[in-house]
Amino acid sequence: MTVTRLRPAVVCAALLEALDASEGRRRRRKRDTTPDAIGMSLKRQLLAQSIEADPDPDAFEAWLLERCLTGSADVSIGALRAMAREVFAEWQFAAASADFREWLAAGAPSEDRGPA
Repeated sequence: MTVTRLRPAVVCAALLEALDASEGRRRRRKRDTTPDAIGMSLKRQLLAQSIEADPDPDAFEAWLLERCLTGSADVSIGALRAMAREVFAEWQFAAASADFREWLAAGAPSEDRGPA
């Protein structure tokens, strides 16, 4: 299997855009979605920081770990670590899957996305 060495910043920019569909789903749920909003906020922060820092693909996992270890005192390290693991896994999947890269490049189309 060939894995493309994508820049994390490129994938994170597309993932940040894809969160819009998740936000639409979250808002329509009848239960309390506060925990979801907190997790998505942490994920958005990590994605935005990844775009800004543009870490090297070979150092991305270590870069995410550093974000977890130096996070603010008011953020649960467990929650931040979970979101960092999710971002890293999605980046790896994008690197390995041409279909996923195409879906992201198309703006992550979803029936959940509200009108633009």
